Amino acid sequence: MKAVLSSNPLARGHIHDSCALSPQVLTVEMMSMRMSGLVTAIVGWVATIIICALPMWRVTTCSSSTTMAPQSYSDGLWVTCSYDGSGQCRSYNSLLEIAPDLQVARVMVVTSLITAFASLLISVVGRDFGSCMGGVDKNGYTAVSGALFFVAGILILVPVAWTTSNTINNFYTPMSAEVVSRELGAALYIGWIAVFLLLSGGIILSRLGTQSQQDSYAKNYRGVKTCGPTGYPMKDYV
Repeated sequence: MKAVLSSNPLARGHIHDSCALSPQVLTVEMMSMRMSGLVTAIVGWVATIIICALPMWRVTTCSSSTTMAPQSYSDGLWVTCSYDGSGQCRSYNSLLEIAPDLQVARVMVVTSLITAFASLLISVVGRDFGSCMGGVDKNGYTAVSGALFFVAGILILVPVAWTTSNTINNFYTPMSAEVVSRELGAALYIGWIAVFLLLSGGIILSRLGTQSQQDSYAKNYRGVKTCGPTGYPMKDYV
């Protein structure tokens, strides 16, 4: 038996609207997700700036039988600081003075900062540029921005994980004249937070951008549907 739909356009419109969420609701939800992902990634970028400047990637304490108090100093990417009472920091005299893991960290952290900044520009300025250019899909900028934030997180993950591993493996080094112990600096803890925030923000933006593109494609090629009393789509019969 063929189903006969009501000829009342108001009733048909009411049933049709119940099949999908309002476009305004979807737009607000997508904008909220995009903002949350962008803020998360920006906080991770700020944390990356902090670990780049903070001279506490690794803290080393030297104890000797000839000295009354142990001597401590910390190594950063650009300077090393002494905590023997003077509290002075100095730049490295040579690259040979810097540990290999910190040399790699220099390059990768700076690259991550540049990548995250480019991602931020694409996310903010790119959508405005896409609005001016009628044929440009603005969701593509969101996906590219998220991918770059994700890459920035990977660039931070490598040096932070490497330095953490080296510090833990060489935590205690007994020597003939003195005993050297190494501990994780504050920059490494902040670095792990930066990795989590950058990766999370990048995943949110990338997922949102690709999902928006798929929804836009489906909307352009979607046929007109109507719904029966149960809410399931069905064909129109007369």
